[in-house]
Amino acid sequence: MDYRVQPTAQVDESAVVGAGSSVWELAQIREGARLGEHCVVGRGAYVGAGVRIGDNVKLQNFALVYEPAELADGVFVGPAVVLTNDHNPRSVDPDGRQRRGGDWEPVGVTVAEGASLGARAVCVAPLRIGRWAMVAAGAVVTRDVPDFALVAGVPARRIGWVGRAGVRLVPREGAPGEWECPETGARYAEADGVLTEHDEDEG
Repeated sequence: MDYRVQPTAQVDESAVVGAGSSVWELAQIREGARLGEHCVVGRGAYVGAGVRIGDNVKLQNFALVYEPAELADGVFVGPAVVLTNDHNPRSVDPDGRQRRGGDWEPVGVTVAEGASLGARAVCVAPLRIGRWAMVAAGAVVTRDVPDFALVAGVPARRIGWVGRAGVRLVPREGAPGEWECPETGARYAEADGVLTEHDEDEG
């Protein structure tokens, strides 16, 4: 076995865990889930059946990733984050009968490459978190988040832009629609509410 699983963790036999990954105490990875290489699944975290997770993903303690979520490479999921899967949750149907697994259609959250979800954020499916976006701690996300967006609040709203380094971008003086990372110097262009990296913009 080329990955590490603590004795108190539960990893279903049909789950796939990539090389170099670590699954810590009391974590649960359900049937058919797939984790990429060099992932970290923290204490008490939950990965639902059939969930797809890329390489170098971190799920911090007690994060709950319900199926059919999909997390791309390099995603960060902070402590106690919840990715829901039922847009109209009920314990019982209109006749009072308890709902079972086949009585409803699960919907998922998709988290694109490099995005980060702060502690105790809740993402209400179905929605997509864009590439390198950042969701502030405690936010409740109810609609899609654009690439590189910084969102916060309940419900979450965009309050700025962030670059790949996770640092809030600043506007470039004398260059409307141009943004820059104060840490790396990387430049970005904004048009019609969409932010693109200059390399992408230039083809």
